[in-house]
Amino acid sequence: MIDVLYFAWVRERIGLPKERVETDADTVAGLVEELRAREERYAAAFADISALRVAVDQDLSDFDAPLAGVREVAFFPPMTGG
Repeated sequence: MIDVLYFAWVRERIGLPKERVETDADTVAGLVEELRAREERYAAAFADISALRVAVDQDLSDFDAPLAGVREVAFFPPMTGG
């Protein structure tokens, strides 16, 4: 089981701040594909992953990052300065 966290508009589209997910995915990209296939709200949130950033166990990562041993994956829009 992996804790999946959603922030900003990702959370708004999915309607949850976080959930525990059982996954067979080997990478973050594979997890995204599983989530996308769940239902329309996930498909909408992950329609354009180039508009998203991901952190694996609280470290900024890439979508090709492996999930072996991972406890937490977080999805959020890019940060802007200000």
